[in-house]
Amino acid sequence: MADAVSFTSSTGQRLAGLLDVPAGPVRGWGIFAHGFTLGKDSPAAARICKGLAEEGIGMLRFDNLGLGQSEGDWGDGSFTHKVDDTVLAAGFMAERGTPAALLVGHSFGGAAVLAAAGRVPGLQAVVSVGAPSEPRHVEHNYDALVDRVMADGHAEWLVGGRALTLKRAFVEDVRDADLKQHVRRLTVPLLVMHSPTDSTVSVENASAIFKAAPHPRSFVSLEGSDHLLTARGQARRAARIISAWADQYLTALEA
Repeated sequence: MADAVSFTSSTGQRLAGLLDVPAGPVRGWGIFAHGFTLGKDSPAAARICKGLAEEGIGMLRFDNLGLGQSEGDWGDGSFTHKVDDTVLAAGFMAERGTPAALLVGHSFGGAAVLAAAGRVPGLQAVVSVGAPSEPRHVEHNYDALVDRVMADGHAEWLVGGRALTLKRAFVEDVRDADLKQHVRRLTVPLLVMHSPTDSTVSVENASAIFKAAPHPRSFVSLEGSDHLLTARGQARRAARIISAWADQYLTALEA
């Protein structure tokens, strides 16, 4: 069961979300941050959140600015906005009486939850799935456009049949972001999940995140998975692993 919700973004537009609610007893609540130009209905987001809900962990997944059903222009966003909106999503969850104890992020969203973790009151644990060790890793997706964007201020970018506007402010923002400083300052347990055969974000990124993080930290290899977790059963497998790993932290919260 998924309930449609919305909340105000850091830029003032409404962001559309879905709340995957457990059918039985609730062990805790969390927030999922999707990948770069993906969305709340992408396979990794939808399947992991549904899987966690089946495990008793209610999850909010939402479309970032200008994606899916959310308002605004994707080109007006940035990594900073994605982090800020994750924090606002946590505020929304707290206001409705279901505070988020768990943050989970896939790919670019994994970097966002790592950066947001220190700003979410009551957070108990954070999980990155196929995340880059630095946000600027996404530049390989649009490297052919970078010179034009930096010269003209913007350029149209075709992604999956959609026309997005890539702006200089976005490029500069991801170049300036220092994710490792946030990872080094984590005060909650971290689970790093990555496939050794990920051809989009190499597993060396997971190693860099893991090495930078303080204990307690864990690593799980998602062998056989592609970056988007589209292979049959892989996203649900990730959800079961996250559920088992997070159990002691959710239990501690209930106690």
